[in-house]
Amino acid sequence: MIITDTHAHIYSEEFAEDRDAMMQRALESGVQRIFVPSIDSSYTEKMYAMEALYPNNVFLMMGLHPTYVKENYEQELQHVETELAKRRFAAVGEIGIDLYWDKSTLELQQIAFRRQIQLAKQYQLPINIHCREAFDEIFEILEAEKSADLWGIFHCFAGNYEQALHAVSLNMKLGIGGVATFKNGKIDQFLGQVDIQDIVLETDAPYLAPVPFRGKRNESSYIVNVVAKLSEIYGLPASEIARITTENSKAVFGI
Repeated sequence: MIITDTHAHIYSEEFAEDRDAMMQRALESGVQRIFVPSIDSSYTEKMYAMEALYPNNVFLMMGLHPTYVKENYEQELQHVETELAKRRFAAVGEIGIDLYWDKSTLELQQIAFRRQIQLAKQYQLPINIHCREAFDEIFEILEAEKSADLWGIFHCFAGNYEQALHAVSLNMKLGIGGVATFKNGKIDQFLGQVDIQDIVLETDAPYLAPVPFRGKRNESSYIVNVVAKLSEIYGLPASEIARITTENSKAVFGI
């Protein structure tokens, strides 16, 4: 059974003590494909190092995370452009808008999101969207940029059914992770009404660990708990959930 984790920060400081062991646990759990989002330029070398260690299992994205959009965002976007011009990435991400931590940078976040969508189109790459308390703002930009060459993943989808359908209508798949296992996560109440062809799996490790690890450090191997939850929701064997969602990830990333 091959499982794909479409979003994991495996270069994170939280794994400093046991990174290799964490990766071995993932591989032994069937997680053979891990897609790694960018945050800002300070993490780029760490990302490349992980790819060098696990070239058959680790696939990199390039982008500027919305909570890292600060006064120096032009410089950071230039870094994204420079890296995209150098080599092939799996996606432009993670990009988007986050109004949970800081509403004061909304205008800058909107500029950065639009610019990176345009880079994704230029390089014919999918986007990986970070959306926190910003569905209206994200949808406004996606509607304006809507075209056949714009597609990707709504990472860590935690919206309602209508927002799920809206995202899917815009060529986006829903990234489903630990939140689906939470009692108050709510998405499990309607997820079964969303076509499984529109779902991909993720952990967002080291964040948002699924039950029974909720509140602890997350890691890619824990995705089997998300597979088990989706197996229950869709009434399909775990192996079939793994197969379909991996095929869906290949349709997004092209790898």
